[in-house]
Amino acid sequence: MSILHLAVAADWAAAQPTGEYRVSTLGHTVDQVGFIHCSRDADQLHTVHADFYCHVTEPLVVLRIDPAGLDVRVEGGFPHLYGPLPLTSVIAVTPYGEFR
Repeated sequence: MSILHLAVAADWAAAQPTGEYRVSTLGHTVDQVGFIHCSRDADQLHTVHADFYCHVTEPLVVLRIDPAGLDVRVEGGFPHLYGPLPLTSVIAVTPYGEFR
C-alpha cells in the first residue's frame, strides 16, 4: 500500500539536499499545518488537483510514499502524514501530467 502527495516540483527539488520534504500543501509547511496532506489513490489525488492546484502554472509532481514507519492517520477520508516526509520513504516521483 502507498499514499500519494501532490507537490510543486520546485518544492520537491528544494528538499533533496535536506533529506526531508516539509511542505504540507500549496504554500504551507508541515510546521504551520501540523501534517502533510496526502491522497489514498489516483481518483482522490485528481480531485485535490481540481479543487486546489488547477491554477498552479509551475510543474507539479506526484510523490508515491511508502507509509511504513510513518505517522499516517486517515482523517476526513484523507491520509495525513504527521511530521516531515523522509526522502527515503518516497518510492516514485511522477510528473503530474504523466500520472494516471
